[in-house]
Amino acid sequence: MPKEGERQSGEGIMRSIIFDLDGTLADTSGDLIAAANACFVQAGFGDMLDAKTDQKTAFEGGKAMLRLGFSRATPDWSERDIEEHYPHLLTYYGDHINTHTQLYDGVRAALELLQQTGAPLGVCTNKPAALAETLLTRLGIRSYFTAILGADSLSVRKPDPEHLRETIRRAGGHPDRAVLIGDTMIDRNTAAAANIPCILVTFGPHDRDVVAMQPDALLDHFDNLATVLAQLEQTQ
Repeated sequence: MPKEGERQSGEGIMRSIIFDLDGTLADTSGDLIAAANACFVQAGFGDMLDAKTDQKTAFEGGKAMLRLGFSRATPDWSERDIEEHYPHLLTYYGDHINTHTQLYDGVRAALELLQQTGAPLGVCTNKPAALAETLLTRLGIRSYFTAILGADSLSVRKPDPEHLRETIRRAGGHPDRAVLIGDTMIDRNTAAAANIPCILVTFGPHDRDVVAMQPDALLDHFDNLATVLAQLEQTQ
């Protein structure tokens, strides 16, 4: 954050609100794990992941799920298995992307309120961009966001700050006047590298463990988002 007395180049501009997707706007773990299990079934092992106990791994990405499942299935697995099955995971997930996925409580109302204020809204996710577009459309909230950047939108991805900065720019905001709302240490590190504040949700896969990540603010429910943003504005 800028030191006391310093003037940000974007001072006076409305703050952009940028969201992570998985584990922040929606609980996508059920469909992610189902896609990974489809790969294990295809390999002859049956379901290797559990939707509840392996939720955190689901939010670490498709390859992380495959590694965990194959490590449980056989001692002879290798990265070749991961690369071989990853395209099938993506295809299956794309075909069943919102079977179990649900928005977290209060998301739609919070986005509606933010849109009415005129704040630039965007999504910066490490999910492939096409899948992010599809999911947000099917969940009925795509229209709230001016920009959506995924893991393959640029040559870099979170925690590289340029992924976040470019999302802010494409949303019509200023890189010095923004906030990132997420649920993981990757989001925390991305915001810190971009020198903007970070809000972490306490209802995602990490629950209140996110307190130890020392974000600039915590969000316990989307009904409180406007209040949290106002308080954050007063402290920056």
